[in-house]
Amino acid sequence: MTAVSEQSRQAQPAPRRVRRLAVLGDSTAVGLGDPVPGRGWRGVGPFVASALGVGPDGYLNLAFTGARMRCVRDTQLPAALAHAPDVVVVIVGMNDTLRSDFDPAALAADLEHVVTALAAAGAVVVPVRYHDHGRVFRLPGPLYRALKDRIEALNGGIDQVVARHEVPCLDLAAVPGAYELSAWSVDRLHPSELGHRLLARGLTEVLARRGIELVEPVSLVCSGGVRPRTVDHLAWLVVKGIPWLWRRGRDLVPHAARILLESAREGRRARRFAAEPEVAPGAEAGPVR
Repeated sequence: MTAVSEQSRQAQPAPRRVRRLAVLGDSTAVGLGDPVPGRGWRGVGPFVASALGVGPDGYLNLAFTGARMRCVRDTQLPAALAHAPDVVVVIVGMNDTLRSDFDPAALAADLEHVVTALAAAGAVVVPVRYHDHGRVFRLPGPLYRALKDRIEALNGGIDQVVARHEVPCLDLAAVPGAYELSAWSVDRLHPSELGHRLLARGLTEVLARRGIELVEPVSLVCSGGVRPRTVDHLAWLVVKGIPWLWRRGRDLVPHAARILLESAREGRRARRFAAEPEVAPGAEAGPVR
């Protein structure tokens, strides 16, 4: 029994060491929500690079704020391929759900192109599927339902690509503490330092299960970042939060209106059905003689 166990261990391939890492995506991938004094944003990318043992020369973050899925395909992908990464983290899609031209089929096609190109170049690609962000940002009822509907559609497309290519994927809704306020920055749109650390730990654990060497686990002890004060929360709400909700709310309003209309129709049908008299099986309509 001991000899068999020893042979099994020897037959297992050694974990793959990562030399080059690329991060693609939007403002979360940039690191917004985890400011570092004098150095701008830090966030998930550097945490993942450190855990995988990737040095500064091997790390490339191509993400930019406001990026959508098509931006990753058209702008970020070519530079990523030129970097020849061993691992690529892709965090994108949420900005698309907040636009009036939301098209889940087109998003899935763009992600398919990105994953296919990177996998063909020998990279392990790790996209993310999204959590119910309306629970974090506290949107009004109709807008919350509209956003949730779109996130589910986005996740459906991501799931199809992941299954087709059998790539690892991190489900953000399954990350411990994903819905805790401490995991979110003052804007409740981007992870806090703790949130970025949780995201990085989830990504590296997914990679480790796929045979990638993990040099050291991502620490969840916050250090080196700027901790927001209560006044920062209030200032963001007044200066940026309300204007953002107004802009994105206008994009979601038509979809929210359709959801409300469909809900009203279903309610009328249900009430009409409940008001109809029941007829016993086998009974015939008409007066009883």
